[in-house]
Amino acid sequence: MRTLNVNLPQHSYPIFIGRDLLKQASSLLQPYLAGRQVAIVSNSNVGPLYADPLARQLAAAGLEVLQITLPDGEQFKTREHFNAIHDKLIAERFERKATLIAVGGGVVGDIGGYAAATFLRGISFIQIPTTLLAQVDSSVGGKTGINHPLGKNLIGAFHQPRAVLTDLNTLDTLPKREFIAGLAEVLKYGFIRDGLFLDWLETHLDALLNRDQESLAEAIYQSCRNKAEVVVADERESGERALLNLGHTFGHAIEAGLGFGCWLHGEAVGAGIVLAAEVSVAAGMLDTHARDRIEGLVARAGLPIRSPDLGLDRWIELMSSDKKVDSGRIKFVLLEAADRAVQGKEVAPHILTKCLGPESRVIQIT
Repeated sequence: MRTLNVNLPQHSYPIFIGRDLLKQASSLLQPYLAGRQVAIVSNSNVGPLYADPLARQLAAAGLEVLQITLPDGEQFKTREHFNAIHDKLIAERFERKATLIAVGGGVVGDIGGYAAATFLRGISFIQIPTTLLAQVDSSVGGKTGINHPLGKNLIGAFHQPRAVLTDLNTLDTLPKREFIAGLAEVLKYGFIRDGLFLDWLETHLDALLNRDQESLAEAIYQSCRNKAEVVVADERESGERALLNLGHTFGHAIEAGLGFGCWLHGEAVGAGIVLAAEVSVAAGMLDTHARDRIEGLVARAGLPIRSPDLGLDRWIELMSSDKKVDSGRIKFVLLEAADRAVQGKEVAPHILTKCLGPESRVIQIT
């Protein structure tokens, strides 16, 4: 087991990374439980595999355990299912010294974390991510929330977990499509700030695709290290943390434009990273060699490198609802090199027309 600490000024917590950690979850998590009441939130796919055994383990340790099971899918990250968590916590008379444990992917972690952030004005929260995407990104950093029909994650709160337990065994049951989608967030860290990691990823990508355990452990650790460093420097996303949104302004538009659940989040981010590189070239910030390196690595991972044709007006409409809009202006994370991103960039309308319109080389015209 490797342990990485997220050392925030007001709240620090460990990330445990290793195999067979769920078998010892009761002892590992005991110091981070606020009291005797524990609510485990999972979904219909993950619950029988991981949440049910965890519930039995915690109950055997003398804890009062409530299980809450949500339907599986991004389309269910809604106010209705968020309220359903509160309904059950209230019905079972959960108190402020309760702990909510989210067991699942990014959807479960986001909606469970937001429920923990708002129930009784905030109860303790632990993340047990079971997808690659959640293990390297959404479980770390304290962003929680739900979707709105007009945009992704527009409603939420910052609520840091007390601990993150990442058991690599959960990746053994992860479907191939979801595993590949998680690689988008892994690649992102190399693209935004870590050239050495990017070089390592180019060398080890085939091993990752084959789920080599040593390579997976290293990729997850380095991804979490990068995210933790950014979060510690800018917990509330007032500056540097926005770099973590590389590809996300485009990606969120894809998800909302096609309907939540049509593309996986990581698939949309992969295509969004390629779009960000294309816009960066058109803006004179990035050379074509670096763009081709980025696009090639995204393609090697098995991620989409062409975005759906939403239509220029629809692209602008959806991106105008993005959380990073400032004073009515869309702000983008763009690239100056294959391993260096910059945030807060405006893009001239003619560049967006070139990169998102019918003449674009990275839009899939149907």
